Amino acid sequence: MIRVGILHGAGYVGRKLIEQVLVHPEMRLDVVTSRSHENQPVWKAHSHLRGITELVFLAEIDVDLDVIFIAAAHGQGAVATGKLVDAGFNGLIVDMSADFRLKDAATYLARYGAPHPRPDLLNTAWFGLPEITGPPPAGTKLIANPGCFASAISLALYPLSQTGITTAVSVTALTGASGSGAVAKATTHFPSRSGNVKAYKVFEHQHEAEIDQLAPGLKYSFVPASGPWTDGIWGVAQLDLNKEGEIGSTFHAAYDQCPLIRLWPGQLPELHWSVGSPFTDIGWVQKGSQVAIGFAIDNLLKGAATQAIQNVNLALGLDQTIGLLP
Repeated sequence: MIRVGILHGAGYVGRKLIEQVLVHPEMRLDVVTSRSHENQPVWKAHSHLRGITELVFLAEIDVDLDVIFIAAAHGQGAVATGKLVDAGFNGLIVDMSADFRLKDAATYLARYGAPHPRPDLLNTAWFGLPEITGPPPAGTKLIANPGCFASAISLALYPLSQTGITTAVSVTALTGASGSGAVAKATTHFPSRSGNVKAYKVFEHQHEAEIDQLAPGLKYSFVPASGPWTDGIWGVAQLDLNKEGEIGSTFHAAYDQCPLIRLWPGQLPELHWSVGSPFTDIGWVQKGSQVAIGFAIDNLLKGAATQAIQNVNLALGLDQTIGLLP
C-alpha cells in the first residue's frame, strides 16, 4: 500500500483529500496533521467521517510515508515543503497551494505580493494539469497542483491555444463559496452571498499566471465572480473566429483520450453535472464564426483533491482514474 499523509487537513481541501485517500484501493492514510485540532479525532473537523476513520489529528508527521499532500495556504505550502525536503524526506510531495505553480520568483511576487519562501525549490517542481501537461517526468518528487479557476479555464482554452487563433477570448466564470476557504469572511458570509453574484479581481486574478503557462500565446480576458452556491465553478468563454470553420474537432482531438473530460457538442454544460465528480465538463455552441465554450468543474475535486490524486496516480505509474471512478 502507498503510505499517505496529509498536512493541514482540517480545511475544505483537506477534507476532500481525506475522503479520496480513504477510498483509494492502493493508498493507506496514515497521518493527518492540524495544529488547531491537535489530538482531536479527524471527525471533530469533518463530522461526516465519524465511524469511517479513527485517525487523530497530529501536530507533526511522525511516521515514514510515500506521499504527502500539503493542503496549506499560499506561502505556507512552500514553508512546509522546505521543511520536509530539508529533513531528507524522499517520497512524493504534492503541494496544493500556489507556491510552486509559477516558474519564477518574480512572477510569484507580482501575483501574490510577497517574496517566494523557497525559491531554491522552484526548479524542482512539476506543475501538473494531466490533460495538458501529461504525467510527471520519472523521478519527480514535488508536484504543484493547479488552482481551481486555472484548471477549469485552462482546459477550456488549451485546445484553442494549439490552433494559432489570434482573436481575443472573453471569459466569465463563477465560483462557489468553498473556494474561499473554511475561515469565515465577509464575502462568504451567507446573508451577503446568498442570492447574489459579485465580480472581483477583474482582469487581475492570480490564477491568470497559471493559465498563461497552460494555454500559452492565447489572448484572453477573465472576469471572476462569486456565485451563490457552495461547490463548483461554471464559466463561459466567447470568441469570434473571424472565419467560418467548425471548432468541435479541436476539442475532440485534444480530449477524446482523456477519461476525466466529458465533451458536450452543441450545448453548454450545467454546473450540477460536475459537482461531486472528478470530471471537467466542456461544451460548445457555434453559430457561424461566433463560439461560446462552456465549462464546469467541482472546485474542491478537479480543482483540488481529485486532480491531486490523478497526478499521484500518474507519478506512481498507476491508471490515472484509479480511486476516482467506480
